[in-house]
Amino acid sequence: MAARNTFLAAFYHDQTEGKADAHVQSSPINTTALATNRWIQPHGGQPLSWRTWCKLGVVLVMMPLVIWWGWRIGDRQYLAVSLIMLVLALVPFFMVFEDRRPQTRELMVIAVLIALGVAGRGALFMFPQVKPVAAIVIISGISFGPETGFLVGSMTALVSNLFFTQGPWTPWQMFAFGMIGLAAGLFYRWGWLRTHRVALSTFGFMSIFCIYGLIMNPAALLMFTTTPTWKGLLAVYISGAPMDAVHAISTFMFLWVLARPMLTRLERVKVKYGLINRDA
Repeated sequence: MAARNTFLAAFYHDQTEGKADAHVQSSPINTTALATNRWIQPHGGQPLSWRTWCKLGVVLVMMPLVIWWGWRIGDRQYLAVSLIMLVLALVPFFMVFEDRRPQTRELMVIAVLIALGVAGRGALFMFPQVKPVAAIVIISGISFGPETGFLVGSMTALVSNLFFTQGPWTPWQMFAFGMIGLAAGLFYRWGWLRTHRVALSTFGFMSIFCIYGLIMNPAALLMFTTTPTWKGLLAVYISGAPMDAVHAISTFMFLWVLARPMLTRLERVKVKYGLINRDA
């Protein structure tokens, strides 16, 4: 163990010449915390800035309006709605870079997270609702902030549906997975969610019922009828409960296994290269 800690401390002390930017050079890395494989800690309660309110407005007001508009004009416009959703998902992310341009390494890490979600969903296509997408989205939101969590969630749904078939459900899935990443990032930032295995896995389990199911079940009803009723909504929730339960249990298990190693490694990469400053 001592040899391993020494190796990690030496590894994270090494700053590659010519690749570390001024932010990294001016911000020493906490080699003790990284070498002991310690989980990242929440920031605690922070007041919301005007930028955060703008981001929430885009996500919680504009996106539902776009989905509603797409539903009103007909299902055949789902590709246009999906593209508009994609543009709106990029707005909160790029607002993080108000004072500087995004770095290539930052975009590469996000692209890898999206690719992991798409690959995980594709690899387990034979097991309905058993997918690691929500787990990866939650990890992204905690590690890089709610804006990135929303972007990873929405992009994973859009890209993976290139293989699973695009349809009127795509904008709803983009919004549902994005909201999971947004909630995880905000709850972590405010100190409501900690990265203990039990707490994180429980959050993943509940997010499927309280966020994904709360969005996708009414979506299923709206995609099959133009005159939704309360009885129809109740029937959809009851019929979808077994699938949501499988999805929730699989998310719990994926977070139980993947959260600690992924969060630790993402935090090391982020600190080493000074990636995506998360502010309120």
